[in-house]
Amino acid sequence: MISIAEEWQRLAACKGPFAELFFPPSLPERKEDKIAREASAKSICTDCSVRSECLDYALQIQEPHGIWGGLNEVERRARIQLRASEAIRHTA
Repeated sequence: MISIAEEWQRLAACKGPFAELFFPPSLPERKEDKIAREASAKSICTDCSVRSECLDYALQIQEPHGIWGGLNEVERRARIQLRASEAIRHTA
């Protein structure tokens, strides 16, 4: 049986020859190279039919690496923190 996560992953635009753009290389990369790699990955995310499912999944599991749903790890961490602070305000 295919899980929900596996189903959306099967449809993801990041699959294929450009998949390496979504994760940093094993060796350190220059800042300019990182910015260019992430921009290329994010451009692929722009037209992905499962972008929101991908981002929701990454936020849910707090994925620490790569581009997921068009956001890098720093952007996802900021989104998680924003959601947490909004939740606190709504309960106060």
